[in-house]
Amino acid sequence: MNHPVEIRFMPEADADLAACEGRLVLLIGERDQLPKGLPPAARKSLARALGSKQWGEVKPGGALEIAFPAGLAADAVQLLRLPRRADVATARKAGAAVGARMGKAEVTVLCSGHPRIAELTLGIALRGYDFSTYKTSPAGEGEAEAGGDVPAAPPQAVTHGAAPDARLNDASGQPAEPAAVGQAAVAAQPGKARVTVLCSDPESAARAAQDGAALAEGVFFTRDLINEPANVLTTSDFADRLLAMRELGLEVEVLDEDELSRLGMRALLAVGQGSDSPSKVVVMRWQGGGDAAPLALVGKGVVFDTGGISIKPAQGMEEMTMDMGGAGVVAGVMRTLALRRARANVVGVVGLVENMPDARAQRPGDIVRSMKGDMIEVVNTDAEGRMVLADILWYAQERFQPAAVVNLATLTGAIIVALGHEKAGLFCNDDALAGELAKAAEAEGEGIWRMPLAPAYDELIKSRLADIKNSGGRPAGSITAAQFLQRFIRNGTPWAHIDIAGVALPPKETTLAPKGATGWGVLTLDRLVRDRFEA
Repeated sequence: MNHPVEIRFMPEADADLAACEGRLVLLIGERDQLPKGLPPAARKSLARALGSKQWGEVKPGGALEIAFPAGLAADAVQLLRLPRRADVATARKAGAAVGARMGKAEVTVLCSGHPRIAELTLGIALRGYDFSTYKTSPAGEGEAEAGGDVPAAPPQAVTHGAAPDARLNDASGQPAEPAAVGQAAVAAQPGKARVTVLCSDPESAARAAQDGAALAEGVFFTRDLINEPANVLTTSDFADRLLAMRELGLEVEVLDEDELSRLGMRALLAVGQGSDSPSKVVVMRWQGGGDAAPLALVGKGVVFDTGGISIKPAQGMEEMTMDMGGAGVVAGVMRTLALRRARANVVGVVGLVENMPDARAQRPGDIVRSMKGDMIEVVNTDAEGRMVLADILWYAQERFQPAAVVNLATLTGAIIVALGHEKAGLFCNDDALAGELAKAAEAEGEGIWRMPLAPAYDELIKSRLADIKNSGGRPAGSITAAQFLQRFIRNGTPWAHIDIAGVALPPKETTLAPKGATGWGVLTLDRLVRDRFEA
């Protein structure tokens, strides 16, 4: 998998700014003052830049770049406008301005004693993501040969010791060498950038940034899963990647089709019966909170969605590799919790299937029994995600008796019609949980908007032949999907459904992510765990 850029924290007193190669980043506060330690020629040219019209137009969190500055070994200097009183979002945006431009260069960031170093470095890490696994040249020119099975590299394990930082094992499987002073991230990857943060108290800065390093790892894991092609990320490969997280201390088990049949998960199995990839359910447990009832995170993991017999239009179908986005987010959150040794009990349950047209595939008009026992009429085989979630939601409640349930899914195109690519849709049966999720999303800069639930919408999914049908058609499409899921939530269980169809793979880059998978939800759900289940 891809890992965040190596970030080292070093004392600024030891630095020779004139000799720093690659890229040099200078934080500029309210008074537009240059830091000390710059040679006269550099100070003169940079002071001129600070007096320019272009600098005057730079907003907090933005940057102005000067190429080949006089008096410095650096190829470029970024002047980063970041007031000391900047909020979290502005500091992360400033870091993203660095991450978006760093490429494979050495980057030195002079932070001194800025109070937002942790948020700045998280922004650098998140925006520095680059999924180039299938680029065949270092410059990214050319494509991996299409049509064949491209083997996935085995996930590298991350270990935690008593020290406050996490490091990858090296290629031999042995622990990596000790990190530089105060390093809070992972070991450098060949051909990747390395960031050195110069500050007044490296040890404190590293400790403050450590949870951010765990978050970045979780987000990268989610992004990688969503970006992977379906000929690589099969249900079996997905399950294997989750099993590898046992090395982090997670309990992970995989339920195969025989076990799923024994449990009665025929709604889930019906979705995958037209595929050669076996359907699976993966359960991940993090037990860091004693005997408390866990939070259950439940994710839709359709590794590719053709729509089945109700086949989708060809245009844009290649993006249906992202239909396992909900499961990807759950996996990323579980990875983060393990890396930062969260003091909470959380269980992640994901249903992994592939929805393909085949002689064995389910048909429109089929009727199947869910694990709960409800009979479902399948009127549209492209409304498959709710079938998967119906069974694993019931399973998570029956087995773990959770304090609350949050499920995530790229469930409906209707939510994109309603909210575009700016916000995820939140459906919730509990006002307190809805408020906590909205607060967590706002704190982490991830857009979310609460949508309605009401019994009147149940009329749209009544079936003439069975207890319920799996689609109510176009009207209120995201709401009727949520109403369907709510049928599989036990009375009294706080539950939230988050439809991430619009935010998992938006059509353009975002502040903290290049174009492609965003990893939306890892930050929000980690914050929910901190605020509600760890506090």
